[in-house]
Amino acid sequence: MELMRRLAQGGVHTTASLARELGVSKGLLASMTEDLARLGYLQVMGGGCRGKCGACSLADSCSIGGLGSVWVLTEKGMRAANKRC
Repeated sequence: MELMRRLAQGGVHTTASLARELGVSKGLLASMTEDLARLGYLQVMGGGCRGKCGACSLADSCSIGGLGSVWVLTEKGMRAANKRC
């Protein structure tokens, strides 16, 4: 749930920075994102970053450098991230 809350806040996050902030390994974070995607909370943005940096409004602040995947919360993910437990 904390991962989805952080993603719902927006911004650009690297795998390394998210793993560090959440106190998990990069491998565990990868498993978490895959599980959330399988459950319909996350989806990979079409094609990722490869070759699209020139047209991206975040290109100046992006630390991914065109090599990573861009994950976005689905509508279901946004609802779950905004729930107060």
